[in-house]
Amino acid sequence: MTELIWEGKYDEAGRKVAPLRVALPFQTVETVNESAQERQRMLDLWGSGRDTEWRNRLIWGDKKYVLPSLLEEFAGKVDLIYIDPPFLTGADFSFVVELNGDEFVKEPSIIEQKAYRDTWGRGLESYLQWFYESVVVLKDLLSETGSIYVHFDWHIGHYAKILMDEVFGTDRFLNDIIWQRTASHNDPRRYGIIHDILLFYSKTRDYTWNDPKAAHSPEYMNSFFIYAESPGGEVVKLKTGDEAPVGWRRFRLGNFASPHPRPNLTYEYKGYKPPKNGWKVSIERMVELDSEGRLWFPPSKDGRIQTKSYWDEVEDGKAAPDIWIGMMALQAQSPEKVEYETQKPEAVLERVIRASSNEGDLVLDCFVGSGTTAVVAEKLGRRWIAGDLGRFAIHTTRKRLLEIPDVRPFVVQNLGKYERQSGRPRSSASRWRRSRPPTAG
Repeated sequence: MTELIWEGKYDEAGRKVAPLRVALPFQTVETVNESAQERQRMLDLWGSGRDTEWRNRLIWGDKKYVLPSLLEEFAGKVDLIYIDPPFLTGADFSFVVELNGDEFVKEPSIIEQKAYRDTWGRGLESYLQWFYESVVVLKDLLSETGSIYVHFDWHIGHYAKILMDEVFGTDRFLNDIIWQRTASHNDPRRYGIIHDILLFYSKTRDYTWNDPKAAHSPEYMNSFFIYAESPGGEVVKLKTGDEAPVGWRRFRLGNFASPHPRPNLTYEYKGYKPPKNGWKVSIERMVELDSEGRLWFPPSKDGRIQTKSYWDEVEDGKAAPDIWIGMMALQAQSPEKVEYETQKPEAVLERVIRASSNEGDLVLDCFVGSGTTAVVAEKLGRRWIAGDLGRFAIHTTRKRLLEIPDVRPFVVQNLGKYERQSGRPRSSASRWRRSRPPTAG
């Protein structure tokens, strides 16, 4: 198998260098949205030696230390991982946010500057090592029925695919998903770049899968489901754009002829002669479909019997393909929009989480950014662990979670002084500078 090699991947004896696995204790900084009664009940459970109830976890820290620290408790227990790691060469963790009508540049803290040097200090080589070490530990966290989605743009995705194949195996690669994030536009002297990719892998062959559906377009309905049927069986043909009368069911006609010669299925039914190659079904099945009202009989016996497919049975959508459209990147006017540059739409995460986890399953995102993974997991009744090394990311995620009605209590944690003692410089508060003068008034 093709392998990517970089300085430091192997030691002098030719052995792969294992990722850092220093397990540090988490410190709970805050328990959010927990009532006094709930807090007392949790203390009583703990005091009596019984297991306390699950609390979702929002963790501030570098994944280099956070992921190994999760292994003791969660190795083999995470059902779904989604990560959207930084992938823009030259990114410096700075971005513009708007506060009370003024724009500010959020500058990197010391912890972010150190992480940037670790990630891009030697260019692509250090990034590949950083990503590889992350994926190795993430695989150990996955359950036997778990899967992982890795979100990239065009810069790094082709390298990441090779590393994912190395860690998970080429046989566990399930999809290269194309997400159209923006409408067509011009990029100077090249094709317009309008998509991201998601690499989808499972840990084993026995992975969780709930068939996702992609909504049909109104054009699809108007083009094909052009008949309507009353409760009494009356049928009318609709004009383009017409709504079916209230209580009537839209349907389309389907070809009922066999594509290949079927002498054993060449029979006459109710005076209608068979197609040249015969029907698709036996006489017994033909009678069943007729009794279920699934057949359409033309006025003339010279016509062809066809099947009826009802819109209300397919309007939930078709099987989702590996090209995702209709879930564009958030615009300024979107109600989801927060001031976070790399924010992804909830629709993207909803498809991922619904397809690859069940209610109560554990979802992990160690690059949570604006918090979309945690928000969608919360809304869909999943347990979640979300982490990020950016203080602003943790603040944004916490704020978004508290805007969810009846959000379950969760804890905010970090590794505190233990992380600093393991080689991380003492962090400072994020610095801010105004990017333009304040507006008058």
